[in-house]
Amino acid sequence: MQKFYDIGLKSLYKPEFNYELCDGCAECAKECSFNEIKINLKDGKKLPVANQKSCGACHRCELTCPRGAITIVDRPSPLRVNKSWDYRNVNRIHLQASSGAVVLTGMGSDNNLPMYFDRITFNACQVTNPSIDPQREPMETFTYLGRKEVSYGKDHKANKLLEIDLPLVFGPMSYGSISLNLQKALARVATKKQMLWYSGEGGLHRDLYDYAPRAVLQIASGRFGVSPEYLRVGSAYQIKIGQGAKPGIGGHLPGEKVLPGISETRMIPLHSDAISPAPQHDIYSIEDLRLLIYAIKEANDYKPVCVKIAAVHNVAAIATGVVHAGADMIYIDGFRGGSGATPSIVRDNVGIPIELALAVVDERLRKEGIRHKASIIAAGGVRNSADVMKCIALGADAVAIGTAALIACGCHMCQRCHSGKCPWGLTTNEEDLMKRLDVDWAEERLANLIEGWHHEMQEIMGLNGIYDIGSFRGNRLLLRGLGLNAKELEVLGIQHAGE
Repeated sequence: MQKFYDIGLKSLYKPEFNYELCDGCAECAKECSFNEIKINLKDGKKLPVANQKSCGACHRCELTCPRGAITIVDRPSPLRVNKSWDYRNVNRIHLQASSGAVVLTGMGSDNNLPMYFDRITFNACQVTNPSIDPQREPMETFTYLGRKEVSYGKDHKANKLLEIDLPLVFGPMSYGSISLNLQKALARVATKKQMLWYSGEGGLHRDLYDYAPRAVLQIASGRFGVSPEYLRVGSAYQIKIGQGAKPGIGGHLPGEKVLPGISETRMIPLHSDAISPAPQHDIYSIEDLRLLIYAIKEANDYKPVCVKIAAVHNVAAIATGVVHAGADMIYIDGFRGGSGATPSIVRDNVGIPIELALAVVDERLRKEGIRHKASIIAAGGVRNSADVMKCIALGADAVAIGTAALIACGCHMCQRCHSGKCPWGLTTNEEDLMKRLDVDWAEERLANLIEGWHHEMQEIMGLNGIYDIGSFRGNRLLLRGLGLNAKELEVLGIQHAGE
């Protein structure tokens, strides 16, 4: 059929060029990994021109222009304003009408839904309950993760705890979904700061084996990269049941991102889609989960096993079953959790916020008298140290970050992680793009971020008169809600401001 015209929408963003400043160096065209900028000749002068169609506002051209001649601006709405049929929905229809495919995206959900972190505020000491100055007095943020039951005697099956210097970890981002350079930076900082980093479901690259003592290695439904050696080198292991950005479906690494290193590490053919099944095909009950947990423990001298679940409506009951199955840690991923590739329809419409899921899981485990049997790690939309401490007060033992770490290393949230063309070298393993991310630079940035958050977490502890993180954990009396209804306050287990 003859194509008469393209009716797809233009992008919400566009680069504007100041041709008086531009010297025609063509650097912008070289830096744009999506080929959205071309160089035209006009009156013998090279001039950059954008296609006006697909700019994702990654800002790479703007920030690398040596003359400062480019500005990324918002484009006026490319369609008639209609609250029911906004740009997101109309553009998705055009994309699917032209391709017949599922629309993929990256990062976590950016739907305009309640952000409970922003509606919760901390208490502070005044007069009768003096605060603590963290600059002058010691503040303890050491955290132990794992099953905290008492074991007597020297038993190789006794509970093994993981010690971290602060209740913060780097969440699962697999080799393939992110670049090897970024994963190296995460591993280095986790080792330096005595944290943990999660490998994700892509196996462990040979260059990262030196950092395995601080790694929690993932075993997902696709079993990518899982080998006898893999099951020996980690500090702990994570069974992936669900993910906040795509609950109920498996992992998906597009074939264009399966380059030689990923192919070798994941043990799959070059350029083939790495699609993990939706369920783990040997887990259809809590009893099946228990079998896998203890098979992993037997294989690695009873190192801790973590189970990752998505925050869904019945998350409290699921978490209870996971603890009874023998998990040492529960990793709960909220619906704003990031992803390298996920169907946008799933990302934006499935799951619940981590704040609600965390509160109900902590409460259920306490009521059943099994809270001590597993540590809770909260993830999904954690943006700053205040969010971390709110998670701790709601019941988390530790908090995982992913997107925040990407932003620290240059991510501009263009949400095209699935393309394999990340212009900042973060979610690509193409050689020429990956080298844009200097490992030492990324390591320094991440270390600074963690250091800053650590100081701020101690400040929040101090202003509440608490010097040990254990006294902050699950202490919901420190929190108050703002503008929340009675049911939301009940689920969160906190009082309204003023009470």
